[in-house]
Amino acid sequence: MIIASNVSLRFGKRSLFEDVNIKFTDGNCYGMIGANGAGKSTFLKILSGEVEPSTGEIIMNDNERLSVLKQNHFEYDEYKVLETVIMGNQKLYNIMKEKEAIYSKEEFTEADGIKAGELEEQFANMNGWEAEAEAAQLLNSLGVETVFHDKYMKDLEANQKVKILLAQALFGNPDVLLLDEPTNNLDIKAIRWLEDFLADFQNTVIVVSHDRHFLNKVCTHIVDIDFGKVQLYVGNYDFWYESSQLMLKQMKEANKKKEEKIKELQDFIARFSANASKSKQATSRKKLLEKIVLDDIKPSSRKYPYVDFKFEKDPGKEVLSVEGVSKEIDGKMVLNKINFTVRREDKIAVIGSDIAKNALYEILAGRMDIDRGKVTWGKTIKTSYFPKDINPEFETDEIIVDWLRKYSKDPDETYVRGFLGRMLFSGEEALKKVKVLSGGEKVRCMLSKMMLSDANFLMLDEPTNHLDLESITSVNNGLVNYKGIVMFSSHDHQFIQTIANRIIEIKEDGTIIDRQLTYDEYLEQQLQ
Repeated sequence: MIIASNVSLRFGKRSLFEDVNIKFTDGNCYGMIGANGAGKSTFLKILSGEVEPSTGEIIMNDNERLSVLKQNHFEYDEYKVLETVIMGNQKLYNIMKEKEAIYSKEEFTEADGIKAGELEEQFANMNGWEAEAEAAQLLNSLGVETVFHDKYMKDLEANQKVKILLAQALFGNPDVLLLDEPTNNLDIKAIRWLEDFLADFQNTVIVVSHDRHFLNKVCTHIVDIDFGKVQLYVGNYDFWYESSQLMLKQMKEANKKKEEKIKELQDFIARFSANASKSKQATSRKKLLEKIVLDDIKPSSRKYPYVDFKFEKDPGKEVLSVEGVSKEIDGKMVLNKINFTVRREDKIAVIGSDIAKNALYEILAGRMDIDRGKVTWGKTIKTSYFPKDINPEFETDEIIVDWLRKYSKDPDETYVRGFLGRMLFSGEEALKKVKVLSGGEKVRCMLSKMMLSDANFLMLDEPTNHLDLESITSVNNGLVNYKGIVMFSSHDHQFIQTIANRIIEIKEDGTIIDRQLTYDEYLEQQLQ
């Protein structure tokens, strides 16, 4: 259990939140949500002690242990994988190292013997003899094979480091577990395992995530940072969304009735205040008017971009044919004689290794050569491509409005600015240089470029990376409503499930599985 008591955080005159009082109890998983910049990660840092609040305190029992998912993937480069995981319980790890230091002495004194005995007792009480086995089990469950357990962290790929740091956070049954975006860069199997792990976890979990499906699966409560407040709701993400929208609607309706009553009283006062026979009534109504106070509905910090893809020319019967395409990268066959045909009604989710997916998109976009095979596009097809690495698109000194103007049929600045306003770049925001934009801002620029392309075939490789929940929802809805052809990749379960009507999985050997199914149907089929 962990408690935030009267916690406030201010930066000069700006206040992220004021007088937060929340008790996080055992057996519950709390999903923390809010717009980018609302203070989600900062609040986690306050709970962990990394950031000091302006006022208030964090209360936790001295005998309880708090564990945090580390974000620095290079912090443990000089340590071995298994050792890194065990470091999740720092007290246990320190006892292990102190024991090793004593036993490695050439001259073993009586005092050393006494100290070693004390350490052995503490080690046993902390279930230390099972530590390596538990760490290995966590790693294997997350897909880090045993062959990697004795390697140094610096020798591993980034996607493996993510899993190891997650295993570190989960290790040793912590009393309080703080997870900031734990599903980032995890494969589907690892995410599903984590969902099951957290569902069975008996202690306290507080998690920040942009994955709506994940929040629905694991959360018993939602902590919403908005309106300058931190509020607690019982239920998962979908329950929070429905209830919060209902509350907002009720507040607005209540205000509308008050506004009508105020208008009625104001009209009466204006008509009769000069009439002697009615002046007494007018005075009483004026007093009544003064008592009516509109509820303070603050504007939400959440903003939804307007994502709406259109195309001018309908696609013909011939869309795309991929015949016997093979591609080798760094000595590995990532695409191995693959064949598929795309139809006009297809919305295809491509899943599998990131390297293989990226190679397929780059080949289809004409940015990578194939080793063997043939790609044929229909004559009526116009494509627009969202690559996984969008940074090269922004290596220029241009401001946003000039950058986007290049892709607009109407170069008038008023038109381009109006379009940018719908994508949350209003006023001075449209004059920022593109090379200094945040990851989320760059994604919104790329989506704006795609919307202006009038393409009838969209290819998107991880478009939801760097986006907040509101922007993900807008992109999600935009692609659901789009009448053209889509081929996309994402690690967001709900994003795939609601858009795709066909799944193409690229397997480890470079071959593909191609099924005309929804994502949930496909996963169920694979588990049988």
